[in-house]
Amino acid sequence: MTTEGETTTPADRRTAKRAVAGRLSWGLADQAASSISNFAVGIYVARSLGLTAFGVFSLAWVTYGVVLNVSRGLATDPLVVRFSGVPDASWRAAVARSSGTALGVGAALGAVSLVVGLALGGPVGTAFACLGVVLPGLLLQDAWRFAFFAAGAGRKAFVNDMVWAVALVPAMVVAARVGSVAAFVLAWGASAAVAAAYGLLQSGIRPRPAGARAWMREHRDLGSRYLVENVTNSGASQLRAYGLGAIVGVGAVGVVRGAELLLGPFLAVLMGLSLVTVAEAARVLRRAPHRLGAFCLLLGGGQAAAALLWGGALLLVPDRVGELVLGGVWSGASELIVPVTLGVAGAGLGTGAAAGLRALGAARRSLRSQLIASACYVAGGLGGAAAAGTVGSAWGVAAATVCSSAVWWLQLRSALREHHRKPLPGVPDAPVPDVPVPTDAVPAVPAVPDVADVPEARTS
Repeated sequence: MTTEGETTTPADRRTAKRAVAGRLSWGLADQAASSISNFAVGIYVARSLGLTAFGVFSLAWVTYGVVLNVSRGLATDPLVVRFSGVPDASWRAAVARSSGTALGVGAALGAVSLVVGLALGGPVGTAFACLGVVLPGLLLQDAWRFAFFAAGAGRKAFVNDMVWAVALVPAMVVAARVGSVAAFVLAWGASAAVAAAYGLLQSGIRPRPAGARAWMREHRDLGSRYLVENVTNSGASQLRAYGLGAIVGVGAVGVVRGAELLLGPFLAVLMGLSLVTVAEAARVLRRAPHRLGAFCLLLGGGQAAAALLWGGALLLVPDRVGELVLGGVWSGASELIVPVTLGVAGAGLGTGAAAGLRALGAARRSLRSQLIASACYVAGGLGGAAAAGTVGSAWGVAAATVCSSAVWWLQLRSALREHHRKPLPGVPDAPVPDVPVPTDAVPAVPAVPDVADVPEARTS
C-alpha cells in the first residue's frame, strides 16, 4: 500500500487491480456455491412438498433470515469492519469472540423458536420448533464465512460452503423419504452443522460464547445500529411474508418464493459481490476518494443491468421447462417474473450506494435510508396484496424497492459532499474508515426480496 507522498506506478495499479479481481472472484465463487445449493434445496422442496407445504417451509426460511441478520449485526459485521486485514493474532482473538457471539445468538433465539413452535403446534409450529434446533449450527457456519473474508481468505469460505453443499445431498434424500416440512428443515440445518464443524478445523479457532458479552459491549457503537438496520431489513421481508399468508393464504408465500428462486443465479452474483464490495469501497476511499461515487455507480448500475437481462431471459422459458423445474409452483410464479425482476434490479442499484455509505461510515444516513426502505417494502407488499392479491403484492414491492434505491443514492450524495468538506484522516493501514469515526456504523444492504435476505445471504 502506498503512503502519503508516494507515487503509484502503472505496475502498482495493475497489481492492485489483480488483487481486487482475486478477492471479488472468491466472493463470487463462494456465493455461487451457496446459491446453487440453496436453489437446489428450494426446487427440491417445492417439488417434493407441494405449494402449501412449501409455503410453510418458506415461512421458516424467512424467519431464519431475521435471526441471521441479528447475528450479523451483533457478531460478524463489527468483525468485518474492525478486523479486516489486521495481524493474525488480533484476527484470531476477535474471531473466537465473534463466532462465540453468533453461537450464543443461535442458542438463545433457537430456544425461543422452539418454545413458540411447540406452543403453535400444527405444521407451522413443527417447522418453527425444528428451526430452533438447527439455528446454532446455521449461524456458526455463517460466522466462519465472514471471518474468512475478513482475513482475505475467501478460498476457505468457498470450501466451507462446498462442504455444506455436499452434506446437503444425503440429507435431502433422507428428508424426501420422510416427506414432511420438519424433515427438510432438520436436514437443511444438520448439513449446515457439518460445515460449521469443518470451519473449526479450517480456522483452528474455538468459539468463545463466554466472550459474547464483552464483544457486544466493546462494539456496541456498531452493533446497536447494525442490529436495528439488519432486523429492519429482514423484518420487513418477514412481515410481508406473514401478511401475505394472512391476506391471500400460505400458498401465496410459496408462489412468491418460487418466483424469487428463478432469480437465484443472479442473486448469487449480487450477494457474492456484497461480501467484498464494502472492503473494496473502503480501499477506493483511502486511495482515491474522488472516485468513490463512480465506483458505487458502476457497481450498482452493473447489478441492475444484470438483473434486467436475467429477468428478460426468464420470460423466454417455455412453460414445460418451468413446470419441470418448479412443478405446480410454476404456473403462479411465472406471473411474477416481471415485478420480481424489477424489484431485484432496484435492490441491486441500491447496493452500490449502500457500499459507499458503509465505506464512509455514514450510519445515521444509512439507518434513515433503511427505515424508509423497510417501511415502503412492507406497505407496498401488503397494500398490493390487499388490492390485487399475490400479483399486486409483487408489484407493490417492486415499486417500493425502486423508490427506496433513489433514497439510498440521495443519502450517498449528501454523505460524499460532507466527506469532501471534512475528509477522513489518512490512516493507510486501516482496512475500513471506522476508527476516525467510531460512532458511525455500517448500514445494511437495501432490502432485496425475501430470497436475497435469506438463503442467498448466508448470507446470507
